[in-house]
Amino acid sequence: MTCAPGVRLVCGRAFADVVGMLLPKAILVATDFSETSDRAVDYAVEFAKVTGAKVTVLHAYELPIYGFPDGALVATVDMATRIMNAAQAALDQTCASRRDKGVEMAPVLRQGLPWDEIHSVAEELGCDLIVIGTHGRKGLAHALIGSVAEKVIRSATLPVLTIHGPRASSSK
Repeated sequence: MTCAPGVRLVCGRAFADVVGMLLPKAILVATDFSETSDRAVDYAVEFAKVTGAKVTVLHAYELPIYGFPDGALVATVDMATRIMNAAQAALDQTCASRRDKGVEMAPVLRQGLPWDEIHSVAEELGCDLIVIGTHGRKGLAHALIGSVAEKVIRSATLPVLTIHGPRASSSK
């Protein structure tokens, strides 16, 4: 882009300094390893590249518990270990595949309610921004599956940037 004589094009941190904006120094991006989450991670990395922020990639998971009238079925130690190892491997791959972007990235794996762990990690690490993908589910799917992004937004004490996933093509 060319500017008029005497006009300087300013972007990134320099732009923030000129206009007095506070750009994030630490970004937390949550992933569930879906295509939508990959978009959120990519966006966070590109944003961090421009602003000079570091990125923490978080995956939070819950162990499956199935309730029955006479009791509950809880994950065995072996099953819990396999879930944790698979999640850690996917998290490490998520960061490794973006290593060449020139952004400081760190993976964090937590067990617990995803929306609650997102807030806890953001607070513990002093993050300035949360980036999260949203699938945009509506109706019955939203009621049955819920929305981690919605819970994060509703209870956030810091800015949350949502990245929408691909839309299913509608046939008319």
